Amino acid sequence: MSTPDRSDAAAPPAPPAPDRRALDGRDLALLAVGLAIALAPHALRAPAWLSLLTLALIGWRALAVTRPALLPKSVPLLAIAAAGMLGVWLEYRAIFGRTPGVMLLVMFSGLKALESRNQRDAAALVFLTWFLAITNFLYTQSIPTALGMLAAVAASVTALVVLAAPRRALRAGLRTAGVLLAQAVPAALMLFLLFPRVQGPLWGLPQDAYTAMTGLSDSMSPGSLSQLTLSDAIAFRVDFQGELPPRRTLYWRGPVLWDFDGRTWRPGAPMPTELPQPRNGAKVEYSVLLEPHNRHWLFALESAALLPPRSRYLEDGQIVTLAPIRARMRYDMVSRVEADPAPENDRRFLRRALRLPEGFNPRARALAEGWSRSGASDAQVLERAIEYFGRERLQYTTEPRLLGRDSVDEFLFETREGFCEHFSSAFVFLMRAAGVPARVVTGYQGGDLNPVDQRFTVRQSDAHAWAEVFLAARGWTRIDPTALSVPRRLDEGLARAISTADALPLLLRPEMAWLRSVRYNWEALTHQWNLLVLGYNPERQRELMSWFGMRDAGWLELASTLLAVLGGFMLALAAWMLLRLARPDPVQAAWSRFCRKLGAQGVPRAPHEGPRDYAERAARDLPWARDPIERIAALYIALRYGGSRSSESVMRLRRMVRELSFG
Repeated sequence: MSTPDRSDAAAPPAPPAPDRRALDGRDLALLAVGLAIALAPHALRAPAWLSLLTLALIGWRALAVTRPALLPKSVPLLAIAAAGMLGVWLEYRAIFGRTPGVMLLVMFSGLKALESRNQRDAAALVFLTWFLAITNFLYTQSIPTALGMLAAVAASVTALVVLAAPRRALRAGLRTAGVLLAQAVPAALMLFLLFPRVQGPLWGLPQDAYTAMTGLSDSMSPGSLSQLTLSDAIAFRVDFQGELPPRRTLYWRGPVLWDFDGRTWRPGAPMPTELPQPRNGAKVEYSVLLEPHNRHWLFALESAALLPPRSRYLEDGQIVTLAPIRARMRYDMVSRVEADPAPENDRRFLRRALRLPEGFNPRARALAEGWSRSGASDAQVLERAIEYFGRERLQYTTEPRLLGRDSVDEFLFETREGFCEHFSSAFVFLMRAAGVPARVVTGYQGGDLNPVDQRFTVRQSDAHAWAEVFLAARGWTRIDPTALSVPRRLDEGLARAISTADALPLLLRPEMAWLRSVRYNWEALTHQWNLLVLGYNPERQRELMSWFGMRDAGWLELASTLLAVLGGFMLALAAWMLLRLARPDPVQAAWSRFCRKLGAQGVPRAPHEGPRDYAERAARDLPWARDPIERIAALYIALRYGGSRSSESVMRLRRMVRELSFG
């Protein structure tokens, strides 16, 4: 029987390629952590069925860790993908756009997790996690979002490191990932500061980037403003120069409403005009940081004495911009509070300020006509209206009852309760019915001083509406009918002016003082984030570059500077890494010196010899130095291949090698 040739023997199986290594439980757990953090905010926005589907797909993959046979083939995966795409289309009636596109990405992340089998699939899942993290900023750029997405990136980078070195301990992988992220921080900071900025919001899509913005509308119906009281969102922040004006003078003027159809007030069509200089009044200088509201108007204290850049003053006192405000906007203002009104006015506006729809509110119309029937002047009619609202003591509530066709009659004579839009609408209707020109002004009244950073905050819950009446000798005069019936609204704010049974935002409730303190600190921090990070616009970038002598830097100068700075950073990082490579490890350096000493005694180390074998051979050839040779080798093996290393043990090894002698 002949011996088989060696070439016929079966060769041992080759190890799998690195990108084909099967994923184990630790790999999948690390991948799942980063993916879960990136998906969590989207799960709150997604339809329930989509969140459950994605969770089921990830759970399916977790079960398959111990039962690989559960992994599906390509046909079931394609069927699930098709069903999910159909569900998204049925939900949003679109596939493209911010929300449907992100929801598809959420579903695809679950499918990718389910089909991930090897290192190549895991790398693709990590890249998908990063993309999902970016899409969260399409909805919000808050501090929690930034911290959460940083955690998602850190977890996925750790997963990449562990996938590249599967035999390393998890602690070592975490340390390496931390070093990589730390090295990326300077580069990210340079990109943030020097990359050419674009005007407008960085995160947004044309179709639906501004659909979630809240704030005042350009129309007013019964109940429209009372809904805003349930919102604790910030409308704008104010920095006053000098002393804070009295609360009752803080009328932040916004849209002016002229036309009434029996239920809804709408704006007129005023034209731009020169800014009139208000007479008398206390001068107030301040700056406003306005939250985006996707409208044209700016808010300023009455009466404005200065216009911000790229804004216009309209004939009815509004200040507007040329484009909708879709990003935070900071502007400086000067106003004269409690100024004397200007008596001049265009007659066509006075005629418009007398229009009323026929057939509405007969009882209110009869009341007003009775005031004017005796030949009273406009000023006398106004006095009677003021007396009426002060005497009737109508109830102020954030939960008014629904009104029907004759909303003014029902408010004045039946329900006798309402919010500021009911008061202002009824007052202006009565004035017009009595022959006195009047209009509705909406905006905000009051605000809240943050004791942490001393910045004044105006919220959506401060939304307010008041009236303006035109008197020939005085001009347009502000009258707040809400304050006539409820004076506490001006002096003490909304929370103390309404009944304790009415709905209020949680943080406006009197018993939540401790929670408001937490909010003040958080909002002070958020304000700095908005100014320094989200508010870093082209103007701020040009200011930064001017400090370095580059005035009016364009995109070419910014790009050149960025490339130069990044190149310098990369060279510094490369030099640091080369220095680390050139600097020998102290443990290895001590071992090399030990080997040279033994070689000088005629016992050189062979290239293939490990430290234990070499020490045993050296101890046999040099029996008089057996003890120190064995101790040095044992300590070197513990330091070089053990789990821990202290500076004291390294110093001891170096001392033992230095003291080794063969005399």
